[in-house]
Amino acid sequence: METLDLEKSEAFAGRMLDVLNSGAIAIMTSIGHRTGLFDTMASLPPSTSQQIATAARLNERYVREWLGTMVTSSFIDYDPATGNYFLPPEHAAWLTRTSPQNIAVTAQFIPVLAGVEDRVIDCFYQGGGVPYSAYDRFHQVMAEESGQSVVAGLEAAVLPLIPDLVAALERGIDVLDVGCGCGRAVNTMAQRFPNSRFTGYDFSEETIAVAQAEASDRNLTNVQFQVKDAAQLEEVEQYDLICTFDAIHDQARPDLVLHGIHQALRPNGIYLMQEIRASSQVNNNLEHPLGPWLYTISCLHCMTVSLSSGGMGLGTVWGREKALEMLAAAGFGSVEIKELDLDFVNDYYIVQKK
Repeated sequence: METLDLEKSEAFAGRMLDVLNSGAIAIMTSIGHRTGLFDTMASLPPSTSQQIATAARLNERYVREWLGTMVTSSFIDYDPATGNYFLPPEHAAWLTRTSPQNIAVTAQFIPVLAGVEDRVIDCFYQGGGVPYSAYDRFHQVMAEESGQSVVAGLEAAVLPLIPDLVAALERGIDVLDVGCGCGRAVNTMAQRFPNSRFTGYDFSEETIAVAQAEASDRNLTNVQFQVKDAAQLEEVEQYDLICTFDAIHDQARPDLVLHGIHQALRPNGIYLMQEIRASSQVNNNLEHPLGPWLYTISCLHCMTVSLSSGGMGLGTVWGREKALEMLAAAGFGSVEIKELDLDFVNDYYIVQKK
C-alpha cells in the first residue's frame, strides 16, 4: 500500500473547498445578473441592503443574503460601521450589462446545465443523450452571450479578417448563416449591409421565431429565416459567404453539414467558421484557461445534444486537429486559422472553395 502524501492530500482538500465556494458564487453571479442587482449597484453610492433592494425593486431579505455571498467572495465591499455595500467599478466592468466583457452573462450557464444533471447521469448508464428541448433558457442565454461577444465584434473585428469582404457585402452578395440560433449575427449583418441578401437556418422553431420577430422589429427586408436541419442543405452554389458561429460541434452529423456547406458555396466562395480554440488532445489542453469549463459544457450540453439524435457527439473540445481533418474531408483545400486579441476563446477558420 502506497504511503499517503499528506501535503498533497491537504492541498487537494483545500482545492475542493475552493470548488464548492466557486460553484456557489457562480449561481449567485447568475442571480445577480438576472435580477439586475449588479447593474443597480453599479449606479449607486455605498448603500444599505434596503436601499439596494428598493432601487432594484426586489425583496430586501433575499438581497441581503445574496449580498452575504458577494461580500464573502470579495465581489462587493462592505463597511460594518455604516452597513453600506459597494460594487467597485473595477468589478462592475466584468459584471454589468454596460460592459462588453460581462462574465456574469456566461455564469448563467451553470444553473441551466445543472437543470439537466439527472438526465445526463442517466446517459452515463444508458448511453444516448439529452435533447435541446430539455434545456430551459439555453437559447436565451446563448443569444445574450453571443450578442456581447461575436455580434459585438462582428463588423469591427470578425468580418475584416477576410480581405475585401466588407466591400463585397456593401456591394451585395448572398450570405447564409447555418445554425443561426436567435439570428442576432445575421440580423446585424442584414441591417449593416442592405445591398446583400441574408438567410438563416436553424432546426429550432423557437429560435427561428425569435429571429424573425427581431427582423420584423428592425424592418429588415433582405433577410429570411427557415427551420431546417443543417445536415440536409440542398442548395448548390447559391452563396458567396456561409458562416457558422460556434455551431458545427453541436451538430448530429457535422460531416454532412460541412459537405453541404461546401456544396452550397459558389466557386471562390468563403466559409467563415468560428469554433472553440483548443486541441483535440486532452493533454494539450492542460494549460487552457477554460479547460474544465469547456469539457463540462460539452458533457452537459454540446456532446449530449448531438448524441440525443444519434449523432457523432464531437463535443465542444473537438479541437483544431479534428476540425482541419473534417474540413479537408468535406472538400475544402484552403484553410487559414486566425485569432483575435479580443477573443481568447475562439478560432476563426477562413475557408475558401476553389
